[in-house]
Amino acid sequence: MGDGDVEDPVELGVELLAHLEFESLSVADAIDRIETVTTHPRTTREILDEAERRGVVDREDGEVKPQGGSYVSFQSDVVTKEGEFSCRRCGASIETGYFVNFEHGELGAFGSSCIRKVTGRE
Repeated sequence: MGDGDVEDPVELGVELLAHLEFESLSVADAIDRIETVTTHPRTTREILDEAERRGVVDREDGEVKPQGGSYVSFQSDVVTKEGEFSCRRCGASIETGYFVNFEHGELGAFGSSCIRKVTGRE
């Protein structure tokens, strides 16, 4: 679950942060979402820094506040695939994988509850 299968983890991570449905979340919770893209600490830091530089998020007092206002549409941005997958967030074996289509790539597979947690629906 490293960067190996993600073409540009920084772009994908920034795009994920831009689409979070949270008013604010802790840096630790933001990192939990970023770790679905990469678990490399330097890349994780680069994603947070780049997102802040682009105005996608504001960071203050240990909080990350998404500024984008655009959210993942489960009707048009999420596709479901059947097969044998491991959830990118929790590692569970799943037969139905949910994938988010972003401009810079596809992120997934996620289980039904993890896709909601990653996007901020839960």
